[in-house]
Amino acid sequence: MTSAGWPNIAVIGAGAVGGYFGGMLARAGAQVVMIGRPAFVDAVKGHGLKLDTLKFNETIRVDASTEIEAARGADIVLLCVKTTDTAETSRALVPLLAPGAIVAAMQNGVDNVERVREASGIEALGCVVYVAASVPQPGVVKHVGRGDLVVGPRDERTERFAPLFERAGVPCRISDTLESELWTKLLWNCAFNAISALGRARYGVIVSNPEAWKVVEGVVGEYLAVARAANIDLGALADPKAAIAGALKIAEQMPEALSSTGQDLQRGKRTEIDSLNGYIAKRGAQLGVPAPVNHALAALVKLAEGQ
Repeated sequence: MTSAGWPNIAVIGAGAVGGYFGGMLARAGAQVVMIGRPAFVDAVKGHGLKLDTLKFNETIRVDASTEIEAARGADIVLLCVKTTDTAETSRALVPLLAPGAIVAAMQNGVDNVERVREASGIEALGCVVYVAASVPQPGVVKHVGRGDLVVGPRDERTERFAPLFERAGVPCRISDTLESELWTKLLWNCAFNAISALGRARYGVIVSNPEAWKVVEGVVGEYLAVARAANIDLGALADPKAAIAGALKIAEQMPEALSSTGQDLQRGKRTEIDSLNGYIAKRGAQLGVPAPVNHALAALVKLAEGQ
């Protein structure tokens, strides 16, 4: 613990998500180290982390490193790497963790806790992330929508974790139904990510285009069929009208958002599409539920990646 009562925090995979949430913690006084790519790290070391948010525009002084070794002894680790890097990164973390450290899987998809456990034996904390942010240039995080978290279930770890973010001005809700929360986030990701990427369109543009919205409706219908077959409790969102209305609400909350999949394609990086529409298509195939729209979107994103 630092003198101000903050735990030592490491952000692994500092980019838009890690930069925003880690930056908010550092702004509030936490001791944070950002571990990321050389361009990001060099910019933060030289000029600080610039947080350009809906409420303020500030430069935050924060430690940064390209080496995962910088996470050694951290009390809280925010795992923000792409899902394609989950296994390798979690294995590298094993010898670095302090006793009782919390590793929060702040990633897209619904199976990251299981993947971390299988790769490393670490029992990660499940976390649902809602934020529209990007890194328009190294060391700059542009925030255009939301910025809240859901963790669960309620236990000693989440009771330690959630108040840290609340203290930093980040809403963090504890849920005893985290699987449903993760699948709800997956719904929004599947509805928008691939379409935003392939159409190079922000969420507000997708909503205003009737033909694009028909694709969203197709994605949502298939998602709901797969979720039902998988016995996922979606509550009110199990109703197709409610699910479509929820997708519309998300787009209205973040009209300027360009999906993380779209940002990855712009930068020539691998996407997480296998954990999004690709996951629904694969799970559907396992359960005998066709998901051709999700399959097509995933396949087209993979083609755009050059895979």
